[in-house]
Amino acid sequence: MKSFQKIILPAIAVILIAAACNPTPAPATPSASPTAVMTPTITLEPMAVSINGVGVTLAEYQQELLRLQDAQSQLGITSNAEEQKQKVLADLTDQLLLEQGATQGGYMVDDSTLQSRIEQLAADMGGQDRLTEWQNTNHYTPDTFAQAMRRSIAAAWQRDQIINSVPDLADEVHARQILVQTEGTASELLAQLKAGADFATLAMTYDPTTGGDLGWFPQGYLLQPEVETAAFALQPGQYSEVIKSAIGYHIIYVIERDANHELTPDARRALQEKKLSDWLDAAKAASQIVIAIP
Repeated sequence: MKSFQKIILPAIAVILIAAACNPTPAPATPSASPTAVMTPTITLEPMAVSINGVGVTLAEYQQELLRLQDAQSQLGITSNAEEQKQKVLADLTDQLLLEQGATQGGYMVDDSTLQSRIEQLAADMGGQDRLTEWQNTNHYTPDTFAQAMRRSIAAAWQRDQIINSVPDLADEVHARQILVQTEGTASELLAQLKAGADFATLAMTYDPTTGGDLGWFPQGYLLQPEVETAAFALQPGQYSEVIKSAIGYHIIYVIERDANHELTPDARRALQEKKLSDWLDAAKAASQIVIAIP
């Protein structure tokens, strides 16, 4: 708004000065009826997607679609028009939600910050001419590039706020499993365990490489949520009943548990991804999203 005021206010001043130097003479005879004044019509740019009243223009969407098509062509990826449309809309929706989250969190990208980033980028690329060439090659205009960068900076800030809220320590279990492909085999193994068989010995039979050791993991990490739920319901030294998942039949044994165990980089990254996904899902559910692309 400040930059808009800087543009419009001098124009208003010029109009006022001109009016003072050239006063309009009063008409000799009053007009019988007022002259109709034509109000200019403001033409709004068509939107591709709008979230809570703020959106991305159709022009920006079309440019983003071209960039996706270029990237897929370079990588040898094939997708149809509908898949491309859905990917671009999904990415733009996530960016808008994150940008709005940043605003709600008190962070906004002001004009000076944006200009500084663009100037730094130009310097890193070897000058403004190089940046302009890159923009043209990648289907940007100066305006759409600035808008995309403003949105990207804010979205990255909000993303970092979300993922950095994941702590370094978490409640974790160290577990072992026996994984087989048939329910009958799993039931037989469970019967052996109940008769006193050693879990580690049986697990080594079916997984000679690791003995079924799953290592330490927090909640929200394993790809089979049924297995994870069972593991966290057990105490160290206990084993589960037979658990069916998409990859087979499991029996889980908890070796140890630590309420404040240090997350591995891989586990923390997985929790961060889940945290971000959950945040976006909640933001979508709480927002008014209008997709204008047929």
